[in-house]
Amino acid sequence: MSQPAVDAETPTPEDEIRPILSAERLKAFIDAVVAIAMTLLILPLLESVSELAREGKSSLEFVQEENSQLFSFGLSFLIIAVFWMTHHRVFDRVERVTSPLVWLQVGWMLTIVWLPVSTALLGAMDPDTTQKLLYIGALLASSLLMLATRLYLRNHPELHRIDPESLRRGIIAEIVTSAMFAIALLIAVLVPAIGYGAMFLLMLSGPVQALFARRGGARRSSARKDPIAKERAARD
Repeated sequence: MSQPAVDAETPTPEDEIRPILSAERLKAFIDAVVAIAMTLLILPLLESVSELAREGKSSLEFVQEENSQLFSFGLSFLIIAVFWMTHHRVFDRVERVTSPLVWLQVGWMLTIVWLPVSTALLGAMDPDTTQKLLYIGALLASSLLMLATRLYLRNHPELHRIDPESLRRGIIAEIVTSAMFAIALLIAVLVPAIGYGAMFLLMLSGPVQALFARRGGARRSSARKDPIAKERAARD
C-alpha cells in the first residue's frame, strides 16, 4: 500500500519550532544594527556642518549654534553603547534561540533604530510633550524588552549557560532601570521646567540595584539557616 505524498510546503512540527536564525547569526545581526544606528546619529551634525560652511561660519560658531545637537548626539551615543554592552553580556552566553526570543530581539532592535530619529528631534526642535514621549519612551521600551528577554531566558535554561544568580541580578537591574525611565518620563512630561534633566534619576539606579542585591543576599543567608525561610525564598 503506497504512502500518501507529503506536501513539501506543509510545515512539520520540526519546522514550527525551528528558530528563524541561529544564535551566532542573530548576535551578528544585532551588532550590525546597533553599529548602523550609532552611525546614523552623526548625520544631523554633518548636515549642520555643511550648512554653516556655506554660510562662511567658523568652527566655534558651529559649536555654539549646534550645542543642543552635540549634546543629544553624545547622550544617545552613550545610551546606545550602554544598551549594547548590556545586551552583549547576556547574549554572549546564549547558545540556542527560539522564534519568540528572536522576535523579542527584533522589538529591541526597533527601539535602537528609532533613537537616531528621536535624537534628531531632541537636537533640532524645542522640547514638547510628544518629543519627550518619543525619546524617553523609546528608552523605556528598550529596557522593558531587555527585561522580557531576561525573563524568557530564565524560563528556558536550555537555551543558555548563564548562571542563575547572574540572571537574577540582571532581572533586578532591568526592573530598576525600567522604573527609573518610567519615573523620568513622568517627571519630564508633568514638570516641563525640569525636562530631560529628569533622566539624571538614572544615576540612582546603581545604588537602588545594590540595595536590592543586599536584601536578596540577606534573605538567602537567612534561608540557609531557617528551613521555613528557605522554602519562602525558593518560592520567591
